[in-house]
Amino acid sequence: MALDSTQLATFAAVVDEGSFEAAARVLHVTPSAVSQRIKALEQAVGQVVLRRVKPCRATPAGRPLLRLAGQIAVLEREALAAAGRRDEPWSRAAVVVNADSLATWFLPALVTAGDRILFDVREDDQDHTAELLRDGAVMAAVTAQREAVQGCRAERLGAMRYLATATPALARRWFPAGGTPGEFAEAPMLVLDRKDRLQHRFLRALTPRPPDPPTHYVPSAWGFTEAIRLGVGWGLMPEQLAEADLAAGRVVRLAPAHHLDVSLYWQHWKLTSTVLTSLTKAVRTAAAAGLR
Repeated sequence: MALDSTQLATFAAVVDEGSFEAAARVLHVTPSAVSQRIKALEQAVGQVVLRRVKPCRATPAGRPLLRLAGQIAVLEREALAAAGRRDEPWSRAAVVVNADSLATWFLPALVTAGDRILFDVREDDQDHTAELLRDGAVMAAVTAQREAVQGCRAERLGAMRYLATATPALARRWFPAGGTPGEFAEAPMLVLDRKDRLQHRFLRALTPRPPDPPTHYVPSAWGFTEAIRLGVGWGLMPEQLAEADLAAGRVVRLAPAHHLDVSLYWQHWKLTSTVLTSLTKAVRTAAAAGLR
């Protein structure tokens, strides 16, 4: 049985918007119509494709269909444009990027990626961004995962270097020796969120028995670096952001002989698409300018 493109588009809308009601508003239909389309799609597939939770999520059986729905939408818009449609539709590019890339090198890629592209940029930890690509929720991801997700291509972009930093006052109080394992065990540490393991990776590289220091959580890339500047705790700053603060004396380096390099990769659908091609070219250029 052939899959119905309207049902697929409705399925994608429910996942994107998070509920039947929100999808109905976007599609300009009733929630009942959305429910009927999802039920019909599940009958055609023979499996449950949608988890009815808040927000709604695709099941493992639904993930390939979600990716297919997104690919159909991209190719349909590009085909209409190539056919000379006068009111050329905008293409939508859903991507997921880690917070530090968004705060440093990634955004210029959106400027040079091309015209009439609407970006749906999502944020997650670099060790978890590939999950959204695997789920079919995005077409591309900046990720620390080297192995290509099924149905995707992967290429290395470069490495982001992180430096351990703190205010001079905090360093004098907690790091009189400059950053020994014992000092890191006692000093308050800043972490972005529960997924963020960068500081822990730095400590593991510093000593075979990494400490478990008192930890602050600040779930904002801007707030995280500002918390370092204010002396709330020590944390790893991307080299691009740390340079100005170091030069101005707002922060100092801890354990200056050590740093953490995180390799980043660009993964995207295996799809012949002008949007993906232009976006990939723009990301390569931005990464070459902003990463090691």
